[in-house]
Amino acid sequence: MHIDLNQPDALTLDAVRQLLASASDNVHTQLRVSKTGIAYISAGVVGGAEIDGLLFRLETWAAGSGYVGKVAAADEVWVMQIFNALKQNWPKPAFDYIDIY
Repeated sequence: MHIDLNQPDALTLDAVRQLLASASDNVHTQLRVSKTGIAYISAGVVGGAEIDGLLFRLETWAAGSGYVGKVAAADEVWVMQIFNALKQNWPKPAFDYIDIY
């Protein structure tokens, strides 16, 4: 699952909820946004690995921490935080690595 940030109506709370729900909390994950505007959750490839082609990325979420999966997707405050992080940083992020959002 991904969100195409180039599509005017694609970034919604429901889209963020679905994106979070689609990922497994059993592995380290990271929300990444490509230079072409595709927001996705990378599983396994996190941190500073394979960052060519990325516009920005959020901090790595440790496995078992509850930042992704169905429980995370049900947390309205968390969904809003991720929605706002995407909205505020696309298309011109202040930094390529974002750990405060």
